[in-house]
Amino acid sequence: MSIKKVLVTGATGRTGSLVVKKLHQLSDQFEVVGLARNQEKIKELFGSDDGFFIGDINDKSTLESALEGCDSLVILTSAVPKMKAPPKEGERPEFDFEEGGTPEEVDWIGQKNQIDIAKELNINHIVLVGSMGGTNPNHPLNKIGNGNILIWKRKAEEYLINSGINYTIIRAGGLLNELGGKRELLVGKNDTLLENPPNGIPTSIPREDVAELVVQALIKPEANNKAFDVISKPEDDTSAVITKDFSALFEQTTPGL
Repeated sequence: MSIKKVLVTGATGRTGSLVVKKLHQLSDQFEVVGLARNQEKIKELFGSDDGFFIGDINDKSTLESALEGCDSLVILTSAVPKMKAPPKEGERPEFDFEEGGTPEEVDWIGQKNQIDIAKELNINHIVLVGSMGGTNPNHPLNKIGNGNILIWKRKAEEYLINSGINYTIIRAGGLLNELGGKRELLVGKNDTLLENPPNGIPTSIPREDVAELVVQALIKPEANNKAFDVISKPEDDTSAVITKDFSALFEQTTPGL
């Protein structure tokens, strides 16, 4: 079996770092390369910056260097809101985004750059991790810093689907910092799980399970050209069957937005 070279962008994020670590554990199948902006954070998380590129997704020359020779690309970059100042008692906090770090710049232009360079370099497969809620322009996440983050994410997803590159788009529910591999995962489309969750279960999923979905999407052909929402049943749900057959899970999903 030939080893596939994979670039993970957003490699020092909470989900991105999990993906990198999982791919490192599969060194017989993957050579993993990471792209991140902060060298110190890379060393803090991984002990070394070997196998990493330092740069920005809006720097096309860095993207070209990082993607050279890769078979696949995993996009885990996302704009991150910052609190302006601690709120006064009884007031809600206000947020904005760092200069150059707005959802339009990161979740649209930055992701478009990645897709464009990947297409130029004949990358075979892009796995993009997004968020549920993109069908609702009035979703509360869009109001954070007036960034319309889900709208820009959805635009990038559509651009990827229309690029002609083999894609897998994973739209995760609320992310939990809990152990993965302990829950039944549920997939859906167009925010139906968000609007009408089965039996009223929380619309959330552990980050580790999202990271595992990314890795499995790189392995399983059933994930090719699929886009889907995903949440998990609670760990203590006695009716749950822990998801282990990812081919079967991906077979439940469909192409397109």
